[in-house]
Amino acid sequence: MAILPIDGGRYGTKEMIEIFTEQKKVDYQLEIEGAAAISQSEINMIPKGVGKKIFKVAYSGKITAKRIKQLEAKSDHDTAALVEALSEKCPEDARPWIHYGLTSNDLVDTSNSMQMRDAIQVIEPKIATMASILVKKSIKHAKLPAVGRTHGQHASIISFGLKFANWAAEMAMHVKRLEEIKKRTLICKTLGVVGTGSLMGAKSLKIQKRVAKRLRLYPAEVTTQVVPRERYAEYVFELALIGATLEKIAVEVRNLQRTEIGEVAEQFKKGQMGSSAVPVKRNPIKSERVSSLSKLVRSQVGLSFENIPLWHERDLSNSANERFIIPTVSILVDEMLETMTRIVSNLLINEKRIVENLYITKGQIFAEFVLEALIKKGVPRFVAYRDVQRVAFEAKDKGIPYQDAIKNDVAFSSKLTEKEIDSIFSPEKHLGASPAIISNVEKSVRKTVKNLSSF
Repeated sequence: MAILPIDGGRYGTKEMIEIFTEQKKVDYQLEIEGAAAISQSEINMIPKGVGKKIFKVAYSGKITAKRIKQLEAKSDHDTAALVEALSEKCPEDARPWIHYGLTSNDLVDTSNSMQMRDAIQVIEPKIATMASILVKKSIKHAKLPAVGRTHGQHASIISFGLKFANWAAEMAMHVKRLEEIKKRTLICKTLGVVGTGSLMGAKSLKIQKRVAKRLRLYPAEVTTQVVPRERYAEYVFELALIGATLEKIAVEVRNLQRTEIGEVAEQFKKGQMGSSAVPVKRNPIKSERVSSLSKLVRSQVGLSFENIPLWHERDLSNSANERFIIPTVSILVDEMLETMTRIVSNLLINEKRIVENLYITKGQIFAEFVLEALIKKGVPRFVAYRDVQRVAFEAKDKGIPYQDAIKNDVAFSSKLTEKEIDSIFSPEKHLGASPAIISNVEKSVRKTVKNLSSF
């Protein structure tokens, strides 16, 4: 019986979960053994024929996680069990050279890098897709005036498309960030017990470079017995950052879906139930799920930082929790991307309600532009500010339109004609640089997506 929702299939895509299965971890570590052996044989560190034999068996797919567990039950050492299982399948003359010059964490850390490599390959295109979807939404709604809110209050007018452009730009930035961290986090380490390459000597760096190339990783510059945990912390932090951006979008969807606002809504499919008790409810449960998972992902950042200071050349205080951290953040961020992509793709946008909300305050959302008009007429800023505020508060108390209140106040009528006042209260005139900003974001996102590497 599954204990964790990830194990039970509630969260996580098949392609991502496969990366972190027991057998896949074994396969990664066998690849390392095979790559090391063939690399050593290529420069005559071990007999050429032996290297090929080890390589062939390591890549044969005949060594199972089940067999390794059987051996581990006796040795109480997972890496030793893997080496023993490999030895069982290799010819006798090859057995002495298996795992030559390596230590457990050469397999553990390098296989972690391989998992992160493949996880990024799954996640990165999905981020690019998300950025592209958001850009299309931003263009579609570029000329739609909407309420811009600060502190939860109506502040000024915004292009509704600008919301999507902000999110698109940040998703594109995540693609760039992932590209940048690859060379720092996808590290191949084959330098032995304390990072000196002791048994392989001067040729150890040459071996490591060859192994790294075979595994599509970057050779470590310097390590102890383990890869510096700053590298893992950066990977975890970046995934948590992606999660936080997805949560930012989710929170806005949740807020705009409030009954009192009603500007957007998650798609509600036929037969879906919003509440077990209240049949009329349409709850933003998918966005709430993204927010919930983001909190869990963020919690792993602190733990990954705790793993950085280890004793001397290494200890095991990081080992057990890393078996949770790397799979957890990778699987959950992938899940969040899948969920949020579906939400945004099928997001219901109520343009009528967006327009209606502009006038909830009876025109007071135009106060910024009234202030500007007075300033341009030569009224000192703080004099104009106080008059704009005074009339706004009076109009609210009396429940009258702000536009009418301005026309009936001498502080305004003495400076502005009725025609000038009426022209202020047209939302389409107040989108500012939004169209240009959205256009620039579109170009930037398209360039980023086009340049996405296939590392």
